[in-house]
Amino acid sequence: METRAAKRKSTSVNVSDFQDENSMKKQRVVLGEISNVPNFTEEPRGVKNPRIKRVAASRRPFSSLDSDFDDEKKAFVSVTAKSTTNVKFSDPQNVEPMVNDICSYLFRMERENKRRPMVNYIEKVQCEVTPHMRGILVDWLVEVADEYKLLPDTLFLSISYIDRFLSLNRVAKPKLQLLGVSTMLIAAKYEEINPPNVEDFVLITDNTYDKSEVVKMEADILKSLSFEMGNPNAKTFLRSFVAIGCENTKVKKLQFEYLCNYLAELSLLDYGCLKFLPSLVAASATFLARYMIWPKLHPWTSNLCKSTGYDVAELKECVLILHELYLARRGGSFTAIREKYTQQKFKNVAHLPSPPQLPSPLFEED
Repeated sequence: METRAAKRKSTSVNVSDFQDENSMKKQRVVLGEISNVPNFTEEPRGVKNPRIKRVAASRRPFSSLDSDFDDEKKAFVSVTAKSTTNVKFSDPQNVEPMVNDICSYLFRMERENKRRPMVNYIEKVQCEVTPHMRGILVDWLVEVADEYKLLPDTLFLSISYIDRFLSLNRVAKPKLQLLGVSTMLIAAKYEEINPPNVEDFVLITDNTYDKSEVVKMEADILKSLSFEMGNPNAKTFLRSFVAIGCENTKVKKLQFEYLCNYLAELSLLDYGCLKFLPSLVAASATFLARYMIWPKLHPWTSNLCKSTGYDVAELKECVLILHELYLARRGGSFTAIREKYTQQKFKNVAHLPSPPQLPSPLFEED
């Protein structure tokens, strides 16, 4: 997917323009006509990834998000996920006694069945939705989130709502995009200070759906998920894991953070990553990013092991999948996240070198 800058109100989405690059100029593309392809790693013949045009305004980098959190959440960023042992940080409002409770709550919360999708819902529940169609939808929502300058947590929450809803409800192919924009509307209301309104999400679909349809789908999602909207995602845990992962290495800290974020977002594209807990995805992204940026260091330290609660052997499967995603061996046809992280504001982390195979000794205890 290529991104194009344009003013939001002058854009229009054309669902049928998947055939030719030139014919897609100055148009948005709706997801209503995505093909029913069983293999999500291969793009359907003659079908291009959907595109939307972005507003020609600057985007907020991940590093700017820290200012959006209160002091208590900043403290959480500075400490380990499960223990504050041997961690020193400034705590002007004396929130340190609460950090352990917050961390324990988040780890317990992510394991609750009501907040977890069914890992094989496409095979068990859906008739028309395929892993490839899900990947196209996620890829498109990345563009939508970027156009409206939404927080990464909003994107992660939106994808979580989609998977949880599809685990309980069969959705026809023409309604898949409606589900996508409605979940992002809910997530934006939950996370954003000034979320886009319903009309914005109607516009982004080129009025394929009207306002009443989006509102009705929003209500259906809320009822289906029993109004359980808050749950930790990989980005939640990365805020603490990143601080631990680079605690002894002062250089390339920002690049390391962006690479962790990039790897975590790539996991959203892969249907196979649903079986991993968000904390495991965050830990695996930290492991792989450490190896790529500091290859001479063992990527998993005793402090990381104690802080995250994961041994190196537990990370192996997820790390290998993230590595395949990074090298575009999986989900290679989905380009929105990859193009996003080739930008200078993200330190071009999508272009960092990585070996074709990860050495086996990496997954042995140091």
